[in-house]
Amino acid sequence: MEKDTYFVAVKVFLEHDGKLLIVKDNFGDWDLPGGRLLPGEFETPLEEVVKRKLAEELGSEVQYVLGKPVVYMRHERKEAAPGNPTVRIFALGYKAAFEGGDIRLSARHPEMQWVDKHTFKPEAYFTGGWLKGVQEYLALP
Repeated sequence: MEKDTYFVAVKVFLEHDGKLLIVKDNFGDWDLPGGRLLPGEFETPLEEVVKRKLAEELGSEVQYVLGKPVVYMRHERKEAAPGNPTVRIFALGYKAAFEGGDIRLSARHPEMQWVDKHTFKPEAYFTGGWLKGVQEYLALP
């Protein structure tokens, strides 16, 4: 039996005053802050990977309290690479509380929104495994 291959990622459900931060990537897709592990991060604690990704995507001044992973997501997407291969991503979705600091989006994320957790319609923004993960997160008690 053939085994499947996944990239591994960390995603952050960053909350502030009942709102959740979502970001748009430079391909026009809405996403959560976070991303894939680098080849040299095999031994790196996942919380350190989260720290790196949030600094890259939201800026080094962002302050937050990171909780535990609360959602596990499997997402499939076409890569912006030669041949546009389809890849699969397994992501741990961490809950986090925004504590302050200026958010300075990276060039790869031209837009962000704080959305109300109680009225947000994720199906208007997300697809695939990211949509399922956000829906699961919003349904948590």
